[in-house]
Amino acid sequence: MAKAGGVANGRLRLAGIRSLLKIYFGSFRDLVPIVAVIAFFQIVVLQEPFPNLERILIGMVFVVVGLSLFVQGLEIGLFPLGESMAQAFARKGNLAALLGFAFCLGFGTTVAEPALIAVSAKAAEIAGTAGAIADDPETHGTYALQLRLTVALAVGGALVLGVFRILKGWPIHYLIIGGYVLVVILTFFAPAEIVGIAYDSGGVTTSTMTVPLVTALGIGLAGAIRGRSPLLDGFGLIAFASLTPIIFVLVFGMVV
Repeated sequence: MAKAGGVANGRLRLAGIRSLLKIYFGSFRDLVPIVAVIAFFQIVVLQEPFPNLERILIGMVFVVVGLSLFVQGLEIGLFPLGESMAQAFARKGNLAALLGFAFCLGFGTTVAEPALIAVSAKAAEIAGTAGAIADDPETHGTYALQLRLTVALAVGGALVLGVFRILKGWPIHYLIIGGYVLVVILTFFAPAEIVGIAYDSGGVTTSTMTVPLVTALGIGLAGAIRGRSPLLDGFGLIAFASLTPIIFVLVFGMVV
């Protein structure tokens, strides 16, 4: 019996190793196009050797391992957590609590978004160099923080609007078209220095921290409400999270 148990444990370990290798291989396969493009232009077009090839190879290994663990973490932890919380709020029927949760989720994940932190700091640095703001560290920090908070408020508001859309069954294309019409109008009135930053802010908000939880919120909420389809109604929150920061930052530029 002990021997049979050892064999069973060995098979389980072997299956786990195979599963782990499959995950790593999938991440490596996803990175192959990027590696191929960089290698082609470096070797064929530039005709130069890779600088610090050993460090690049070690870095690639870290990227594959990190990407694999990140994806598994999303599937095991963040997606189920977001869906279960959205379903719990829907079952309670407390609209204020649901909207508060949506706003806090959007605000919290966005203000902690690494891409937004980096872009805000760079925007403050360039604005100081160009003379749009005072060129000192304190002003840079204040400007970057205000920009981050503006974008975070925009995403929080976007999720509130997106939750309302799911609850009411509003067509998403009307809201998106109307939003981009407003963006075009605001672009003509906003300072030229803020327009590019505003348009980029819509992209940096939909990154590693925000997308998984926002998607899980939409799918979980649509799945818990009778008459709503997770496929038709659960997706679309990311579109609002990309659109509203552009509007808010354009207004931020006109005010500040």
